[in-house]
Amino acid sequence: MKTEIRFRFATSQIANRFVHELKDWPVAQVNTRLFNGGDSVKVTYEYDQSGFDYTCAELDDLAEQHMGQEV
Repeated sequence: MKTEIRFRFATSQIANRFVHELKDWPVAQVNTRLFNGGDSVKVTYEYDQSGFDYTCAELDDLAEQHMGQEV
């Protein structure tokens, strides 16, 4: 199942740092796209529905490290 999560950051520079960190992210293969003037990021990935979605939890933690939040 395809899953999409959106995050908002204080500036587009911070959003870009988040995107670049996800390029070689060891947790899961994700696709990213900047939107909303560049201060928001849309992350999509495949969820296998085999239990708890650890990818989502890890994305939330990473966004929080960059002072971002899920919207």
